[in-house]
Amino acid sequence: MSSFALTSPPITGLTASQGPTAASAAELLKRGKIKETAQKFEASFLSVMMQSMFEGVKTPEPFGGGQGEEMFKSLLTDAMAKEVTKSGGIGVAATVQREMLKMQGLQEAAQ
Repeated sequence: MSSFALTSPPITGLTASQGPTAASAAELLKRGKIKETAQKFEASFLSVMMQSMFEGVKTPEPFGGGQGEEMFKSLLTDAMAKEVTKSGGIGVAATVQREMLKMQGLQEAAQ
């Protein structure tokens, strides 16, 4: 039997791909938390606005009204505010996020 060795020239110029560095991972985490906080702020703001908007609205008795509706109206306005924010909101979250990024010394991400 004949034996032969397969040899190949060494590959140069390639480096092992390192994943995201700790600094960039921490920055991404910080950016994510800032975005989440800004969206929660907008949802809270919208909830307060909607509660005052629905304050004078009365529902006819056969289809609503009473203590039950009064009890759960705040939950309804919270849910509506979260959905409005999730679908793009009114721009409060974007402004708050931009200012929070500035306060942390981070640049706004290119879109």
